[in-house]
Amino acid sequence: MNRLFVADLSRLLAGTGLLAFVVLLSQNTAANESHSQRGHSLLLDDRIVKRVENAQLTLGHVTKHPANPLMVEDRPWEKRFDNLYANVLFDRDVGHYRCWYGPFIVDHSARSKSQQDRQTPYRPPSDRQSGLCYAISKDGLVWEKPLLGLVEYKGSKENNIIARGPHGVGVFRDPHSSSPDHLFKQFFKLDEISVAFSADGLHWSDYVDCPEIGARGDTHNNSFWAPTLSKYVGITREKNAEFGRLVARTESDDFIHWSPAEVVLHGNDHNLQTYAMPTFYHGGVYLGLLMIHDQQQDRVWTELAWSPDTKQWHRICPGVPLIPNSDREGDYDWGCVYAAATPVIREDEIRIYYGGSDGLHFGWRCGSLNLATLRPDGFAGYTQVSEQKPAIVTTTPIRTTGRLLALNADVSPSGFVEVAAIDAAGNKIAQCRLTKSTTGEMSVLDVPTDAGMYRLRFEFSNATVYSFRLRERTVRR
Repeated sequence: MNRLFVADLSRLLAGTGLLAFVVLLSQNTAANESHSQRGHSLLLDDRIVKRVENAQLTLGHVTKHPANPLMVEDRPWEKRFDNLYANVLFDRDVGHYRCWYGPFIVDHSARSKSQQDRQTPYRPPSDRQSGLCYAISKDGLVWEKPLLGLVEYKGSKENNIIARGPHGVGVFRDPHSSSPDHLFKQFFKLDEISVAFSADGLHWSDYVDCPEIGARGDTHNNSFWAPTLSKYVGITREKNAEFGRLVARTESDDFIHWSPAEVVLHGNDHNLQTYAMPTFYHGGVYLGLLMIHDQQQDRVWTELAWSPDTKQWHRICPGVPLIPNSDREGDYDWGCVYAAATPVIREDEIRIYYGGSDGLHFGWRCGSLNLATLRPDGFAGYTQVSEQKPAIVTTTPIRTTGRLLALNADVSPSGFVEVAAIDAAGNKIAQCRLTKSTTGEMSVLDVPTDAGMYRLRFEFSNATVYSFRLRERTVRR
């Protein structure tokens, strides 16, 4: 799918098959307080959707990249990728992709084991040790593991190890940071939850312990700047007898002093446990890539959750994977699918990197870095339930202020999307119908200047609607 923008009308309704459309509001719109203040709204946010008729929220469709697996355990110190705990970003300052990942560097390896050998129980060694390693890529597909010369492994520093010992390291680039020495931040478990800082992502400060958090932290710990809270938020893990693994949250004003961790999400029972949840901000909401560990099958998959504030979480389609495991036993991501921290948002797609493994969570397994992609804003959208009548999704009120509206939707060749502005009395004051036959034309929703507050109503058939974006109008001379 292509993401369509007002500035590129030539792509409007272009191509074949499923299409994405742009709707233009001639008098322009902006969101009220319930909508994203950045003008970008995901329809999975129930603060935006007022009424739903013959429609249901469904997960977006991911495509696993044909080049998978992208990176495997091929260095002597990469004994076991396990869940990989990858952190991937595209760093515009250096012009390439960067990945920080956490293999066990002291462990037993499954690489040379036959399938028969793998039937014996796996038991980690008593001196098992985690590490933090580093890789780079120009295109996000072909990865290199540079020899950094930073950490000794078996008498040599010719490796890509950044640190020995920390477990479940979350790394992120913090544009909010006022100090260049703190541009990159780590949030991880050593003896307790700790943090570290770096100017370049390679050379790190001494660890700062944060005992006040008080969490178990034996997972992929991750942290980020929460723009709606003006705080740093850390997502980690707790555990109890009833639910097993639990997602916990902590917050900080300065990334050094943190609040005690509090549980914010857990599974339905002890059999399906919430293993970890890398979290990020997108489209006016906080999204969580929630790992579920099936205790009976000993497999892990990735689901989707959202939150308005990082405290109250809602699972979308519980039990349905956003990134499904392979159904072929022994395939590279048959056993576990473990999402990396923070997808890479591109103009034409969303890249979700993930750690996959060919064996069970507690068994012998080989791991890898992999890639799944989504269409723009395609995390989840509304689809039609019954084919006998159209689906209708109506938003909460919007006020006229001087912007354009771009709608992200997939429409099949036999489908349509009709967008209408509805006033307080329920009257349709403007509408625009988009179908496959409407090719290469600008469709305008002509809202009267005195419309005041109104709702948007999306009526559609054989289509999925994902989001709308409020954009400044381009003045043509």
